[in-house]
Amino acid sequence: MNRTLVLSDTNRVSLKGFLCTLSKAPSAHDILDKIYHQDCQTALQHLPSGFVDLLVLDPPYNLTKSFNGTTFRAKDKDDYTAWMESWFQPMMRLLKPTASVYICGDWQSSASIVAVAEKYLHIRNRVTWEREKGRGAKTNWKNCSEDIWFCTKSSEYTFNADAVRLRRRVIAPYRENGSPKDWEETDDGKFRDTAPSNLWTDISVPFWSMPENTDHPTQKPEKLIAKLLLASSNEGDVVLDPFAGSGTTAVVAKKLGRRFVAIEQEEEYCLWALQRLTNAEGDAAIQGFSDGVFWERNSLAAQTKSQQTITSATQNGSTSTLFEMLQP
Repeated sequence: MNRTLVLSDTNRVSLKGFLCTLSKAPSAHDILDKIYHQDCQTALQHLPSGFVDLLVLDPPYNLTKSFNGTTFRAKDKDDYTAWMESWFQPMMRLLKPTASVYICGDWQSSASIVAVAEKYLHIRNRVTWEREKGRGAKTNWKNCSEDIWFCTKSSEYTFNADAVRLRRRVIAPYRENGSPKDWEETDDGKFRDTAPSNLWTDISVPFWSMPENTDHPTQKPEKLIAKLLLASSNEGDVVLDPFAGSGTTAVVAKKLGRRFVAIEQEEEYCLWALQRLTNAEGDAAIQGFSDGVFWERNSLAAQTKSQQTITSATQNGSTSTLFEMLQP
């Protein structure tokens, strides 16, 4: 069944009442957990200093692409770098000294990301994640990966490695004195929980049968964003996403007990984000994440556990029960 989010005219009218804009300097508490329909460079001027624990950046890559009728056009590398720095530098005052920053990009934009980020932050790592979608090419390698640059404001920062472990199926289990060594035998099979690495092959790009799917052309998966939030923030921390798109960061923050500020210039995307936030009140599941671990892509055990959790909470009529069960 196609689960791609669709809004009726009635939905749109109702949701528009919840859109916000920033025109003055409010307190940090007053701005939280809202979707701002605004250009990020305008909104940034009105945000308080030093309130952000985690900054998630997913700007347009250096490609010509249409976003709900607004076209971002590919630029010369130097021009793209200058454009990026024009909004990146003002964001630095918003960060706490212990803040972390994740910057999404592809191979074409990576040079600009590094050039700008290294001026203001400590670059800690580059995560590469596999996009299993994409067209093949006859004269080049198929593009099926993207990068996320992990940066911090200082040498003091949050990183919860145990919160983002990956559960992998054990192909050749090793035993010591007859007992499993570094793996567990369950009714669903033999599994090992592995330490998080900077190569992610367990991510599914949202598609038509997933409840999180929208028609946004570059939507990030909830599972991917969940890894960033669980690793580099704690419950109650503030997450800022100034290129919010269809609201994935805000939705995942809500599901995982974080506070958020989301900014997006396209009204339609803002409305999708608001509807997804409403849906999250009754469904806090994140596909591919259950029992406090991330599961390999297309893992039947993870899908079954997630569905059991949703069914149990729905039958009990308890959103809080569902939320608590999904915490790491």
